[in-house]
Amino acid sequence: MGVMERVKLPAKKASAKASPTPANLPLDKILQGDCIEMMRSLPAASVDMIFADPPYNLQLGGDLHRPDGSQVDAVNDHWDKFDSLAVYDRFTHAWLKEARRILKPNGSIWVIGSYHNIFRVGTALQDNGYWILNDIVWRKANPMPNFKGTRFTNAHETLIWASMGEKSRYTFNYRAMKTLNDELQMRSDWLIPICAGQERLKKGGHKVHPTQKPEALLYRVLLACSNPGDVILDPFFGTGTTGAVAKRLGRHYIGIEREDDYIAAAKERIEMALPLDESTIKTMMAPKAATRVAFGTLVECGMIAPGTLLTDSKRRWKARVRVDGSLDCEGQAAGSIHKIGAAVQNAPSCNGWTFWHIDDGQQLRVIDAVRQDWLLANEA
Repeated sequence: MGVMERVKLPAKKASAKASPTPANLPLDKILQGDCIEMMRSLPAASVDMIFADPPYNLQLGGDLHRPDGSQVDAVNDHWDKFDSLAVYDRFTHAWLKEARRILKPNGSIWVIGSYHNIFRVGTALQDNGYWILNDIVWRKANPMPNFKGTRFTNAHETLIWASMGEKSRYTFNYRAMKTLNDELQMRSDWLIPICAGQERLKKGGHKVHPTQKPEALLYRVLLACSNPGDVILDPFFGTGTTGAVAKRLGRHYIGIEREDDYIAAAKERIEMALPLDESTIKTMMAPKAATRVAFGTLVECGMIAPGTLLTDSKRRWKARVRVDGSLDCEGQAAGSIHKIGAAVQNAPSCNGWTFWHIDDGQQLRVIDAVRQDWLLANEA
């Protein structure tokens, strides 16, 4: 990710109706060019989430060497150089303005950066009307050491997560995050190794991209704040981490990148990414409140007809179902399945669903089983 590579009152439920996605979006494509110009070509309110890894504006002067004299493969590319902080701020405001235009009202944006730029980005986010939800500290399990020994080792980067406004809705799969974290609430400090080993893309012994992000980081972000089928935009696409993870998780991506080498590496990488089976993508969402079903619902839909004979499991008491779902039991005033069940037993209360059974003269069937049949037939 790097330069020119590349939000709902409380969080919306997974069942909330999503905004429609325009049919003319370049889904699962990489747009080559300047990120601001390319975003201007996209329809308004068309993407569900944005993940942005903009230039850090490190302004490194000269090469950086290790104590043994070897050169550090650091960020010194042309795309990370701005003439002044004012120029960088204008660039930040410009791309955030376009990002806001193309985000759906219930969309959200994630921006990652280091101490060099993230505070300026945070101010720009607020200036452009976004509402900051969290700042996440990505603690690097294996950070690059401080070779000069003049400062603390930079062992983290910061991600800002923001919605479109204070009262807008946004996707947050809280339950999925808790499940991912061994049934503990996910905290705002994430310990994830930096991109290394086979995941680190190299060409000719050198990194293809100096700030390639680990897929584990994007996996967590996309799992937390998007749903299968959502459209994820990455305006600083780089070598395509966002696209590869989106493909695995059943999301669509749109990447924007201007560097030929990064685009080539991203296309090859995404092509090799294997989407997960649909059943494995289903995440543990917030426990769903049990659907309340009145006994009368089963009567009016014909699953238990008026006149049906009900009895307890030992056939001690019998009652007839009336047209309004009440029971007619000899010696008792008509009442609900729970009230009549309690009355015949001379008990303070009764769960009529498990007490009463349908008696067809041969076998008994508990009426709760009929309720489960209704739920299976009527719940999506």
